Amino acid sequence: MKIQNSNRRKFIKTGLAAATGMASLPLAAQQQSEKLGKDMFVHSVYFWLKPDLSDAQKAQFRKGLNSLTEIESVFRAFIGKPAPTNRPIIDRSYSYALLLVFQDQKAHDLYQDDPIHEKFRQDCSTLWSKVQIYDCM
Repeated sequence: MKIQNSNRRKFIKTGLAAATGMASLPLAAQQQSEKLGKDMFVHSVYFWLKPDLSDAQKAQFRKGLNSLTEIESVFRAFIGKPAPTNRPIIDRSYSYALLLVFQDQKAHDLYQDDPIHEKFRQDCSTLWSKVQIYDCM
């Protein structure tokens, strides 16, 4: 396919955006991604709740998770349950996922030392049988 000079820049810009995954992002998401930059820190936490929890205990856990998203150093947060996807490679054995995005590792470290985070651990750690954490930059 031959590209005329007038369309070449547009093609290159669109091609680069597609290659980096930016083409499908809305403008606001692109701007947020650019704000985070190369130091972005993602903290992914997976919880396996004990099977015999009461509805009140489950609500306590969910309230605790929600409190973590209010910590000042958190840039973006997502709380979810396993999606209904069924492929052999997907682990759906966990009860809840907490995904937190920080501007950098320093912001993550502030989160770890925040009193809200400590309260969550104290109030909710008896409610899960397993927790697994993946951090990436």
